[in-house]
Amino acid sequence: MTQYLADSTRHPHASDQPVAATDWWRDAVIYQVYPRSFADGNGDGMGDIPGVRERLPYLRDLGVDAVWLSPFYASPQADAGYDVADYRAIDPMFGTLHDADGLIRDAHRLGLRIIVDLVPNHSSDQHEWFKQALREGPGSPLRQRYHFRPGKGENGELPPNDWESIFGGPSWTRTEDGEWYLHLFAPEQPDFNWEHPAVQDEFRSILRFWLDMGVDGFRIDVAHGLVKADGLPDIGAHEQLKLLGNDVLPFFDQDGVHEVYRSWRRILDEYDGERIAVAEAWTPTVERTANYVRADELHQAFNFQYLGTKWDATELREVIDRSLDAMRPVAAPTTWVLSNHDVVRHATRLSGDENSYDPHRARAASLLMLALPGSAYVYQGEELGLPEVTDLPDEVRQDPAFFRAAGQDGFRDGCRVPIPWTAEGSSYGFGSGGSWLPQPASWAGLSVEAQTADPASTLELYRAALRLRRELPGLGAGESVQWQDAPEGVLVFRRPGFVCTVNTTGAPVTLPAPGTVLLSSAPVEVTADGVVLPSDTTVWWAV
Repeated sequence: MTQYLADSTRHPHASDQPVAATDWWRDAVIYQVYPRSFADGNGDGMGDIPGVRERLPYLRDLGVDAVWLSPFYASPQADAGYDVADYRAIDPMFGTLHDADGLIRDAHRLGLRIIVDLVPNHSSDQHEWFKQALREGPGSPLRQRYHFRPGKGENGELPPNDWESIFGGPSWTRTEDGEWYLHLFAPEQPDFNWEHPAVQDEFRSILRFWLDMGVDGFRIDVAHGLVKADGLPDIGAHEQLKLLGNDVLPFFDQDGVHEVYRSWRRILDEYDGERIAVAEAWTPTVERTANYVRADELHQAFNFQYLGTKWDATELREVIDRSLDAMRPVAAPTTWVLSNHDVVRHATRLSGDENSYDPHRARAASLLMLALPGSAYVYQGEELGLPEVTDLPDEVRQDPAFFRAAGQDGFRDGCRVPIPWTAEGSSYGFGSGGSWLPQPASWAGLSVEAQTADPASTLELYRAALRLRRELPGLGAGESVQWQDAPEGVLVFRRPGFVCTVNTTGAPVTLPAPGTVLLSSAPVEVTADGVVLPSDTTVWWAV
């Protein structure tokens, strides 16, 4: 018998009542919405909160537990909203606070939670604090809320230290009065000085503002970057960007950040409904990542080590074991993620060729991720199997990294192209006014409309997987997997009542059938002699 997909009938898990507290975050599937690229509610070519609000039933039917929204705050948009001018206001391009309130209420009625992005490492250079600090000049008390320093050299013409921006070039910009200010990202994003009490007080107030609005949690941008080493020492290394995520740097993963998060956890625990915080923390090891999710700190941390692992059975098994082992002592759930708004989409990345599109590995990787114990993150459009857009014209790009002399390759725009909803129309249903980045013509066939009810589609694969994950007792929960013997290049692990088999090789592999097929990323034939796993295929089994 050929088994491909289990019954893909949608399994709504919504309620008209507010979401109850159930330790939900330990095995939640959280869907990342990049607001400008999800849905356009007013026809101006840019996604917005009303557009997201209209599409919430789609996310309920997909089967996710929570929605994480990338920044929608008032911002000059020098870095797609990660340069915040006012943390308590919605940028007009996205809507109003009334729209945000309606979104939160609608999500709760549908059984979904809302997580919002928080950007505490830096503000916009248009933030009122920073503008006033510039106006008042050297010695201003407001300059102490950022990192202003005199320069080196005979006339202060050299930066205060040798730190480089993540976007390339120096991490310091000189002001007209001769002082320099620190920005680990773009010059329009000056870093806060987290040693200053006013900064700490301000963000505790911001947390309460959004918690009072009803949000269920926060994703903490650059959670590892808030505290800098005393004296801002030189690094001395060439090609500093190659050290990111591989070493403890004087501006990242300093131990002082943990006291900040202890104070935040106390605030979160004051509110009903299990409000959570998730760390975007790029650290050298999963063991250091675990420091962010100790019992009195944050609830989750992104598993970037897993995201960066190649499609290789040995490497995958190693990072899975290390991730589970690291989180177990702190009693935190492991998280799993394959794509987000900052990396090449995994449908392209795992194919090994940015100019080709082969969805098989991406489908197999998605089923593997969703079979692991802990919490999983889904980036908008990955459930459609969207590839990276690698041929955007230079004139439409907006990623600040693209315009720097060095640093990242500027391909973040390629994972941010608005997603397709319908098979026809100028923006494939994204909105009535086109889209802010051009969509490939091939995306008509990848739209929600084209894939819905097609049992071979990636969308229906995700819908079925998320339904099964919810229905099978303990599939998302737990803290370990039981590995089984398997041929080279194949992963087989057991969980209560469940087995997952993954063939990462480029050739079919024959195995004994461990049970009854629940779901498969590609067609498999089960016979009396066993099952032939095609190349790049994952199968879920009931045992």
